[in-house]
Amino acid sequence: MDISLIFKIAAVGILVSVVSQVLKQSGREEHVFLVNLAGLILVLFWIVPYISELFESIKNLFAL
Repeated sequence: MDISLIFKIAAVGILVSVVSQVLKQSGREEHVFLVNLAGLILVLFWIVPYISELFESIKNLFAL
């Protein structure tokens, strides 16, 4: 895993929190949920290959 992935996740988290606060202040609560969901899905797409690789490594370690 590369350190740039951690920085990308942090950047998405900061961006989502800023956009959420702006939307809350403007009274668009329904859009806040969608922004948070989009940020979560984006980060999950980045992380899922690493989780899959982790499970494959564990599977090979125990030779199942």
